[in-house]
Amino acid sequence: MPRIIIKNGCIIDPDRKTATVGDLVLEDGYVREVVDLASAPTSYGDEAEFIDATGCFVTPGFIDIHTHLREPGFEGKETIATGMDAAVRGGYTTICPMPNTNPTLDSASQIRQQYDIAARHGVIHVLPIGAVTLGREGKVLAPLAELSDAGAHGFSDDGAPIWDAHIMRQALLYSKMTGRPVMNHCEDLSIVRGAVMNAGPVATRLGLTGWPASGEEVMIARDIALAAETGGRLHICHLSTAGGVELIRRAKAMGIRVTAEVTPHHLVMTDRWVLGNMEPWDGKGPYDPAQLRPYDPRTRVSPPLRSAEDVQALIAGLRDGTIDAIATDHAPHTLVDKECEFDHAAPGFTGLELALPMLLTLVNSMQIDVVELVARMTHGPAAIIDVLPISLGPGDPATLTIYDPNAVWTVTPESLASKGKNTPLMGQEMRGQVMLTMSEGQIVFQRAGFGTSLQQPQPSIGHLPGVFDEDEA
Repeated sequence: MPRIIIKNGCIIDPDRKTATVGDLVLEDGYVREVVDLASAPTSYGDEAEFIDATGCFVTPGFIDIHTHLREPGFEGKETIATGMDAAVRGGYTTICPMPNTNPTLDSASQIRQQYDIAARHGVIHVLPIGAVTLGREGKVLAPLAELSDAGAHGFSDDGAPIWDAHIMRQALLYSKMTGRPVMNHCEDLSIVRGAVMNAGPVATRLGLTGWPASGEEVMIARDIALAAETGGRLHICHLSTAGGVELIRRAKAMGIRVTAEVTPHHLVMTDRWVLGNMEPWDGKGPYDPAQLRPYDPRTRVSPPLRSAEDVQALIAGLRDGTIDAIATDHAPHTLVDKECEFDHAAPGFTGLELALPMLLTLVNSMQIDVVELVARMTHGPAAIIDVLPISLGPGDPATLTIYDPNAVWTVTPESLASKGKNTPLMGQEMRGQVMLTMSEGQIVFQRAGFGTSLQQPQPSIGHLPGVFDEDEA
């Protein structure tokens, strides 16, 4: 591999909690040196290849511990190959596909098949999540030890809650033995069966069946009690309520082994989007309300978009460490799945390519620090699935993402590599875009116009990159 110098970037190292404006020296697929701009040499020699990252952030490659690649069985929605392409365009270098495929990922052979298909595409790391129960039916425990030995990095019946407490207890005992977390989609079907959106004034106004917060929180409380008893590793998928945040905060204070994730859409969208009101950005941000209509089926997701109070509680939980990771819950669907009545639309958003610009709205509004945000997209998820710490220090793998926080682009079907075009952000102008993704020293994606050069760029002493320049705020 050539010696590569990434010049003039804002280098974020979430493991060391540092942000350095300067140069990143890469050699043989590893980081060799981080050079502060003030100490940068005038020349690195003639053999190096240069990437000018002026105005951009350089971060470790993002990790998504909750995504849906649909293969095998639903290749019309997504394939492992198209999902990997979408991932690198979104800055992700490791993704964990959920087991709701056909057949289900409930055997060692199915886990190995995921690895084989991903290896043929050969771009990034695909680390499958195995099913908790056979066929995800919630009746018979899957061979969890065998799944772990085959390479499953966690266990989940995602999309189907583990409703049987005895099964969940046994799964948590296996998680203690294997070291892999049980990742539950917390949904009490006796409370939420038939619900299509968050219970509250908006659901009442639209005449849609409401999904109360208790439908999520009852199962979170049950699972925390089981984790406390068994000592198993519990992970809560796509946390969406203020009450759920508080349950997890208390459990962590008691020393219970519980982690949690939140999606970008639950951090930046409220249930008013179902009303066609893109709160809280009406006239205050990058979103165009004219692109959304009431009852838009693209706003249906599971768990549903919640209230503004829930959103603020989730952001607070992310900032104080109650929530460990941001996960996309990338859920691609066909046009037929979504272009129908709201009640009949398949729940889910496509998310791998849209996560970053959504999350940058939180940085722009100063609700979260950029270093902490990157940590929740890298270091946090890495700890949950037990992969190597994510950092950009000397000796670390050159697995990274370069993004321009000021790049403006419009979400169109053609702009998304994913087969899934199901997002309420379709037609919106977004700010923030991944320009280059590298995996172990190999460039696996680079945006047109953001190329490498054999000529050494001059040092830049401009201002730090931000979501908005001062004259644009």
